[in-house]
Amino acid sequence: MAFREPSTTQALLARAHSPTSAERIFSDKIQHRSIFLRPTSPPPQETARQARRKERERKEKKRKKALKPKPLSANQRRKLGLYKVPREGQQYATFVPLHQLWLGYVREILGSEVYTGGQGAAIKLSAADFHGAEIEVARSACTGRVGIKGIVIKDTRFTFEVITAKNTIKIVPKEGTMFRVEVPPPDAPQPAPDSDEAAAQTPTTKSLVFEILGDQFSVRPADRANRKFKQHFFRKI
Repeated sequence: MAFREPSTTQALLARAHSPTSAERIFSDKIQHRSIFLRPTSPPPQETARQARRKERERKEKKRKKALKPKPLSANQRRKLGLYKVPREGQQYATFVPLHQLWLGYVREILGSEVYTGGQGAAIKLSAADFHGAEIEVARSACTGRVGIKGIVIKDTRFTFEVITAKNTIKIVPKEGTMFRVEVPPPDAPQPAPDSDEAAAQTPTTKSLVFEILGDQFSVRPADRANRKFKQHFFRKI
């Protein structure tokens, strides 16, 4: 049996370690250790067929995106008059059903607080939508606005657009104006009284009346729903 001479690595290990340790280190860490020529394989080259397919998918995606209609900008909506009420539609009676819907909506969010009011009702009302509410100008820096009453058909950041009982649309700025809103409680079916004594015993329910400080409502309705109002002194009241 021919004797195999130790390699250079084994000779160097034998100089630093005992024969047993040198043999163990060589077999465990050097002899059976894998040598990677490159860490990863290169990605396969794209064939012409795959390139054509990828280009077709890109064009199809671009075509579908072009077919999808884009939303109109604010300037385009104004030019088209989407926010304008046509003259034939400026009728107070047309918006009365909208006001009835708003009453049902605000009664639902208030619940039992429609009878009691309080801070809880104020928090809910500050985040409510006022499209369809019937408001009245109670106080204003401009005395000519006092007494304007109508149904809100448009609530913007700085104004309330209302239609009055005289079928007239008026734009009321919120700045320096106090608005009054009345929410009657839901009607409870009651039998008609047979006498004056029975009528006197019939309980009367008062409407919930609250006032809105327009300066604090100078926020878009969508932003006001998530805004927290803080109580602080206001000099303009």
